[in-house]
Amino acid sequence: MTTTPLTPHGLHHVTAVTADARANLQFYTAVLGMRLVKKTVNQDDVTAYHLFFADSAGTPGSDLTFFQWPVPPEQPGNNSVTRTSLRIPDGTLDWWHAHLSAHGLTVTPTTRHGRPHLDFSDPEGQRLSLVQGGPHGTPWAGSTVPTDKQIHGLGPSELTLPNLFPTTRVLERAYHMTPAGTYPDPEQPTRTIHVYAMQEGGPHAELHLRIDPAMPPARPGAGGVHHIALRVQDDQYHDWNTHLTSLGLRTSGEVDRHWFHSIYYREPQGILIELATDGPGFTVDEHPDHLGETLILAPFLEPRRAQIEAGLTPLS
Repeated sequence: MTTTPLTPHGLHHVTAVTADARANLQFYTAVLGMRLVKKTVNQDDVTAYHLFFADSAGTPGSDLTFFQWPVPPEQPGNNSVTRTSLRIPDGTLDWWHAHLSAHGLTVTPTTRHGRPHLDFSDPEGQRLSLVQGGPHGTPWAGSTVPTDKQIHGLGPSELTLPNLFPTTRVLERAYHMTPAGTYPDPEQPTRTIHVYAMQEGGPHAELHLRIDPAMPPARPGAGGVHHIALRVQDDQYHDWNTHLTSLGLRTSGEVDRHWFHSIYYREPQGILIELATDGPGFTVDEHPDHLGETLILAPFLEPRRAQIEAGLTPLS
């Protein structure tokens, strides 16, 4: 087993739910200026699109992905991921405020963990926030957003939970995350949000835990988050499986997703957390200049292509 500490080094991706893949594609590319870097299907339910939006290169840590399912809107609540942050370059908050407002979105400036944010929702109610800082992404020449203002990648994910301890015990023991402070909940200042950091932390490597014992559980649906994924080093992947198993945690075991390798674990309060490697990446089966242009299937699904394509609604 490697002697390097097993610690995630940031968010890898966030996977959410849409009931309208065509409108979803339009919003995230035309309004937010993100690139569709992979058009595929849910490997466990091939009737559903799986769309990956990211920076130009599909850099791990920049992916916001969506499963399309014909489901009613999410009923927000406890035991769920309640806000996804996206990172933008320093000095661009005012530009983004004007840009989002021009597209008819309600934008709320606020402060989270000492950083200015812009809170808003997509047309299906997906709760989003823009925050400055973190590693730079790769600009996309085809974006509707100027290259110096484009979204770099993912920022902190906010989890709403009835209790703090069951989840922080897992974050500390299983993922070796560390407490990194607290701040008042902008939506209800009498509540406290607890910040947990991966490695050195920063907006690309934090989870924010919002504790609300009185809130009823969320009802999953469109506009909600399905799971979050944390980045792990490729050469530590097998060690992670051994480590989690040694703690007595019931995981998915090692899962080959073709573009990365994964391990899934549902933490004690019900939120699905994935560990995902950086490699082999999205260019393993598409040229970098043509990411997301055609329907790509994992190799084990390729023999079923005709059947799968017949069950999908064209996106354009």
